[in-house]
Amino acid sequence: MDIPQTTPDQSSFFQRNKYLIKGFMISFLILALLIPTFFISQLIRERQERNEEVKREIASQWSSAQTITGPVLVIPYLQSEKDADNKLITSKRYAYFLPDDLKINGDLVHDFRARSTIFKLIVYTANLNITGSFSPVKLSKLNLASENMLFNEAFISFGITDYTGIQEQMRIQWDDKQYEYSAGANQTTIFNKALFTPMAMIAEDINKSHSFSMKVSLRGSEGIYFVPVGKSTSVGITSKWPNPDFKGKTLPEKNIQANGFTASWKAFDLNREFPQQWKETAEVQLSGSEFGVNLLQPLDNYAKTSRTIKYAILVIMLTFVVYFFIEVLQKKSVHAVQYVLIGFALCIFYTLLLSLSEYTSYAVAYVSAALATILLITLYTKSIFNSFKTAGIFGSFLSLLYVFIFILIQLQDGALLAGSVGLFIILAAIMYFSRKIEWYTK
Repeated sequence: MDIPQTTPDQSSFFQRNKYLIKGFMISFLILALLIPTFFISQLIRERQERNEEVKREIASQWSSAQTITGPVLVIPYLQSEKDADNKLITSKRYAYFLPDDLKINGDLVHDFRARSTIFKLIVYTANLNITGSFSPVKLSKLNLASENMLFNEAFISFGITDYTGIQEQMRIQWDDKQYEYSAGANQTTIFNKALFTPMAMIAEDINKSHSFSMKVSLRGSEGIYFVPVGKSTSVGITSKWPNPDFKGKTLPEKNIQANGFTASWKAFDLNREFPQQWKETAEVQLSGSEFGVNLLQPLDNYAKTSRTIKYAILVIMLTFVVYFFIEVLQKKSVHAVQYVLIGFALCIFYTLLLSLSEYTSYAVAYVSAALATILLITLYTKSIFNSFKTAGIFGSFLSLLYVFIFILIQLQDGALLAGSVGLFIILAAIMYFSRKIEWYTK
């Protein structure tokens, strides 16, 4: 059998266009290496989801983030209505009255709860002093008659998010008497969860002002929020945690230092979307006006690692382009397998970053993974080109590339601008150094 022979014209074509063919091959390898980076992205997402799952498990045992609402004075009343048969039906309804003045002051004592050395949740114990007063109740504003009110069934509701966080029996000092809270919302519909205490009143009590005070010791995790139920609401919080993240429509006056923070909020009834008093028939939502603080863990390593791997295509592409230029300038052919091994080394960087960042800070993990990757590829380059100078130049380029990516990760608003300018400079440099390359060979 005759063996097909390559004609001189065919040989000349491949020889003259070998750089073009090599370029297509490298482009294919760059696209192929997106497959392992995709699986690494999935791994990062799985570890992040596992972290959130463990945090929820810890919060269910310690206590979740707490939202404090109240106290709220609730007075039942009788309402008579005619049904479809024109029969008079009397039913019990509830009227809600909010405090005229509400002051909350306290401190958050932070701590950590961990399922392992990897997954941690920041928790706190809130020690709060709550004081305030109720103005005389004006039933006429709700079109209610005193004879229809069930004053002897009045009660105080105090809303919290998670009963698990209650550290001691909760009581309220109402004028000169003390009352003890019980679990449940006593059939009210404004709270998902609340404590209540009976507050038997007489008709004359609604014409008086009433003062109250409470001491609350409450556990929670990550954040604590307050609903401004007072006509005037003042909240002051101190903590030794140095990384607060303030949430809500009302922002505080704050002082943040390395040893902690202090914050004070001031809100009025005009700043919220619910009234000072209403009947059960009104559609009132207390949620949406709350404000508070999260004890932020600043090292969200999973989010930063996820952002880092989005630049994988850029790192692989630039590394291969520079490698290809070195190959052309050195007039030494680099095998496709060697490109693949370098590409795998660049991908391994992200698994190193992910695994190391679970035990240390993102910056330390990034530097460690980058140094290991740069050293590995630089030594491999030395073995390919048999030149310390070439390996040193390439290692310097790779170092600058990883420094550039690290700076982009740290930036927030300026990341797009810095990235665009950096890529433009890199492209200009590549075009400059490639201008004298003889792309067609004879």
